[in-house]
Amino acid sequence: MKALPIPSFFDSSQISEVWRVPYQKRADDAEKWARQFGMTPAVDDSFKVSLLLVDVQNTFCIPDFELYVGGVSGTGAVDDNQRLCKFIYRNLNVLTQICPTMDTHQAAQIFHSVFLVNAQGEHPDPYTLISEDDIEQGIWRFTPELAAGLQVKADFVQKYLRHYTRMLKAGGKYDLTIWPYHAMLGGIGHAIVSAVEEAIFFHAMARFSPPDFQVKGSHPLTENYSVLSPEVLSGPGKEKLAEKNTNFIQRLMDFDAVIIAGQAKSHCVAWTIEDLLSEILVSDKRLAEKIYLLEDCSSPVVIPGVIDYTKAADAAFAKFADAGMHLVRSVDPICNWPGINL
Repeated sequence: MKALPIPSFFDSSQISEVWRVPYQKRADDAEKWARQFGMTPAVDDSFKVSLLLVDVQNTFCIPDFELYVGGVSGTGAVDDNQRLCKFIYRNLNVLTQICPTMDTHQAAQIFHSVFLVNAQGEHPDPYTLISEDDIEQGIWRFTPELAAGLQVKADFVQKYLRHYTRMLKAGGKYDLTIWPYHAMLGGIGHAIVSAVEEAIFFHAMARFSPPDFQVKGSHPLTENYSVLSPEVLSGPGKEKLAEKNTNFIQRLMDFDAVIIAGQAKSHCVAWTIEDLLSEILVSDKRLAEKIYLLEDCSSPVVIPGVIDYTKAADAAFAKFADAGMHLVRSVDPICNWPGINL
């Protein structure tokens, strides 16, 4: 199937900017575009393809925003999204549905500074790593003034912190990381990158295929890197804390192919794929062959002089490839990818 041209309204120089999408104009453009290129409604696709976009939000993708993913080059997320937008437009007639995830936070959550305090009344700096030993030794404790607002008991949360950091270590996950305040509900950083939002909307109008938005990360007592499951599911007494996104997992596996891109490669992208792989290995490991990872549309977290997750991200993707998933590039025609039957 021949790739489509890029619409003339797309301006790659705007990738790193925040602006209002002209919805009605783009809806009209999409209708004309669909007629011009003979596109059919997505419901008629015989080979159904999902594009899972992980956290392509201003907070991660726009320079100078709260948790910009610059990668090794420093322009990682900007370059990724330029390629991503072009990929969507070129393959508008192939992508059945786009599924964007949205990291969604409020101020008082376990990975934000205000949640913890030391004996001097100081909160941890962003990018501080909190281990089980740190909690056991009393270096950091729950900020008791937050208890009423969160409708919890301070003693319970302190006990829970010991359990939480222990569970992260036992599960082979990263230590509890204090992140800058980011993806704040109602804030401009929470929004999808404007150029990507425009491409998603254009696809929805041209293919009569509403995007399947997935909100994650709102529980105050757990990180939620993966859209498929929070980091920790139960409390110290085995009480249910949160649950897997089983409905979405099933919807993804109903597609003939699932393409994954987004930010950050080392965290929310990697853990989403890890959780998806875990589900696949339980049901049928051959299903891994329907997963395609857009390597050139994701970047790892790199904070120069502070932390670099490049090796961790590369190791994760190598593991996924060994399991049968495909590492692909956005510039390569989908019709040439292994296992694609368009």
